[in-house]
Amino acid sequence: MNRLAKRGSETLIEMVATDGEESNGPLYETNSTAGSELPGSSEGLSSTETTLLISDHQGFDKRQQSKDSIFFCDGTRRIDYVLSYVDDPKQDGDKKAERRKEFENNLLKSGLELETEDKKDSEDGRTYFIKIHAPWEVLTTYAEVLNIKMPIRENDIPAAMENPFECMFGLFRLPKEVMNPEPDYFTAPFSKQRQELFFIEDENTFFSPSVRNRIVYYILSRCPYGTEEGKKKFGIKRLLSNGTYTAAYPLHDCQYWKKSKDQNCGNERYTLYTQWARFLRFYKEQPLDLIRRYYGERIGIYFAWLGFYTEMLFFAAVVGLICFIYGLITMTGNMSSIEICDEFIGGEIIMCPLCDKNCEYWKLNSTCEASRYSHLFDNVATLFFAIFMGIWVTLFLELWKRRQARLEYEWDLVDFEEEQQQLQLRPEYEAKCTQKKKNPVTQELEPYLPLTSQALRFCFSGATVLFWISLIIASMIAVIVYRLSVYAAFASLMEDTETLQPISSLLTPQLATSVTASCLNFVIIMILNFLYEKIAVWITDMEIPRTHLEYENRLTMKMFLFQFVNYYSSCFYVAFFKGKFVGYPGAYTYMFNKWRNEECDPAGCLIELTTQLTIIMAGKQIWGNIQEAILPWVWNWWRRRRARTNSEKLYSRWEQDHALQCFGALGLFYEYLEMVIQFGFITLFVASFPLAPLLALMNNILEIRVDSWKLTTQYRRPVAAKAHSIGVWQEILNGMAVLSVVTNAFIVAFTSDMIPRLVYYYAYSTDQNSPMSGYINNSLSVFLISDFPKEPGASLGAFTTCRYRDYRYPPDHEKKYLHTMQFWHILAAKMAFIIIMEHIVFIVKFFVAWMIPDVPAEVRARIKREKFLTIQILHEYELNKLKENLCNRTDYQVEKEVIATEGKRELAQVMG
Repeated sequence: MNRLAKRGSETLIEMVATDGEESNGPLYETNSTAGSELPGSSEGLSSTETTLLISDHQGFDKRQQSKDSIFFCDGTRRIDYVLSYVDDPKQDGDKKAERRKEFENNLLKSGLELETEDKKDSEDGRTYFIKIHAPWEVLTTYAEVLNIKMPIRENDIPAAMENPFECMFGLFRLPKEVMNPEPDYFTAPFSKQRQELFFIEDENTFFSPSVRNRIVYYILSRCPYGTEEGKKKFGIKRLLSNGTYTAAYPLHDCQYWKKSKDQNCGNERYTLYTQWARFLRFYKEQPLDLIRRYYGERIGIYFAWLGFYTEMLFFAAVVGLICFIYGLITMTGNMSSIEICDEFIGGEIIMCPLCDKNCEYWKLNSTCEASRYSHLFDNVATLFFAIFMGIWVTLFLELWKRRQARLEYEWDLVDFEEEQQQLQLRPEYEAKCTQKKKNPVTQELEPYLPLTSQALRFCFSGATVLFWISLIIASMIAVIVYRLSVYAAFASLMEDTETLQPISSLLTPQLATSVTASCLNFVIIMILNFLYEKIAVWITDMEIPRTHLEYENRLTMKMFLFQFVNYYSSCFYVAFFKGKFVGYPGAYTYMFNKWRNEECDPAGCLIELTTQLTIIMAGKQIWGNIQEAILPWVWNWWRRRRARTNSEKLYSRWEQDHALQCFGALGLFYEYLEMVIQFGFITLFVASFPLAPLLALMNNILEIRVDSWKLTTQYRRPVAAKAHSIGVWQEILNGMAVLSVVTNAFIVAFTSDMIPRLVYYYAYSTDQNSPMSGYINNSLSVFLISDFPKEPGASLGAFTTCRYRDYRYPPDHEKKYLHTMQFWHILAAKMAFIIIMEHIVFIVKFFVAWMIPDVPAEVRARIKREKFLTIQILHEYELNKLKENLCNRTDYQVEKEVIATEGKRELAQVMG
């Protein structure tokens, strides 16, 4: 398997060139040849990366190609990347042309091959396309630089035992050739000096297209293009931002709706579309290996996590649905709603006005329907479901760790700490940091940002984030003021408008206020999100993070912190503040000394929390799917409609992809953020809405297909990138899992009516036959109307007292309007419940986490076996190579070298 013998005409060169040095030949031709010089290593590519094998290519005659061709005009060299630009002399045309000239010259020096499509051959007659090909020498050099693992031998470890229930899941399985598009191999980091060791059947297909575009993008992101304002400039990102190029992207391998006629195309995009991206395949498993092969590990791990999350949601949704059905079945027998709806109990209880002006006294039975619906979510099953979800979230996170460990083994990520490209300096950091200091590890000079500059940037960034969070809180207060202001208007409107009388029992003033306020709050949330996304990216850029990983982590924390406050603040208000600091008639508490604080419905605030949660969660999911599916499709349709001026011209593969949208470096970030915010809805407030997991399940089934559809059909092919986990999102999920135990305990204790009912049942009930009868009357205190400083509402008739929701002594008691002992008993029971529930759930959580190992025993054994066999293969190769090299030396020297090498192999095996 010796590949070096086939390349006798190649010359090994290593050169350190200055950034401004001109090339010895033309920048590019229609079919360009590789240059004979390499770019400098101080500001762009490192000296290690510039050790290349350069070969002399002959010119090729251009011939007619299929419109789906992904090759140069010679039909042999694969197009690994495409750059496009419009030559517009009116907008800094000369300056941009000079940048392009220098940039493309340096690309040629790095060993890449370029081929240009003139604008007259493009469909719009304006756009130039530069096709880039990475020859074997470049690929092998940078595969070694990026430490890319490549196959050395087919895996001979027996497959795991088949699941005996596998036949039951046949309906959900995909064909084997789709699920496993390539054999499993033992792998090792690629080395140019050991090419014979690797399983190279065909040099054109040895490196997959995703690996090839990774390598080319790595070169593009570090290639210099000149000096401006005294600073060295480099990187394709900067050239895209300043308009020198309009787009840079790798090509899809075919059209998504039909296979390519070219036999050399893999047609993986077509397979992904037909087997994965169609909604009618929603019940099928995902072809994760094919996704990883086409899009890279980073996108593959996202879809693996999303699929696993959706599978786990199925169990939570089933239990939540059972709890909801229980509430539906027991709704008619709920004593609290029976008493409220009873004409002789609820109909005789006169409630105090809910506002100070234009609000009347009202009868308790006017909230009859609301109290019935409240029981759907406020029943004993709520407690069970809250505890269940605390355990479910632990199982989800622990089982995901095991699934992730299995993927790490299957995708050769076991020894992978972080994408090397992610840990290397960002081009923006290198360009903006003019000062340098010696790296204590590499002993090389590296740019750095002074501590004072970092501190100033962090202070400004932190102040900006705090300002926007303050803006959220201000908007939430504005919505609360809206609630307080419009309640009287709704009450008066429904009282005076005859057309609303038939639905007055369903649409009470409280419910109308809650629904409209929730919708208003959702609109404000979406507006603030849109604005803050721009600000978050801007301030993260301003901080100048050192590495790509650092950049993403900082942006993640900023966006998550903002969205956490933005989406959940209104739910926290309804759950933990509304109705808790009201006061009592004649001594109400006021916001800003003007608006009276809101009261809860006599049936509790839980139904309002459910309404708030449903509107925000469902609204976000609906808008998210519209944004992800419909808007990209409309935008692409409009671009194609405007671009196709002459339909008879050849609409080539690179032009078809150019008409699509760019997925962007942060495309996956927003997908994770959307799902993590949803995870918060179904864990932090799930005690108030057991159907939340069911809504999330239905959304995620659609989300997987929408994400796959838009990625396959509406977006250009993203640059492949490696990732061994979901990164910082794992820690965020862990934090939310712990917080969810606390929030659900407080919701059950303080927002629902469960604890007061239990205290009444066991301590204050006087009817043994019907222990809960009389609870409503017991939970309402009495107020003497004459004690009002100014009577707020019109009289319903001849009565002297009204009732309000609290536990206070009546007006004729010596402790007039002070809290009764029952209030303190209930408060003590609530605090005891919180402590007991939290401890039980946390103990179970930690026990489950301890019982479930992060890495399955079978995977751990296979990893050790593979390491052992890989070391054995590598040392056998070294031993054979050594024997060949020592064939002309004395027998004593050969024996000594062989013994030393064998001893090294045995020692490595023992250490492994």
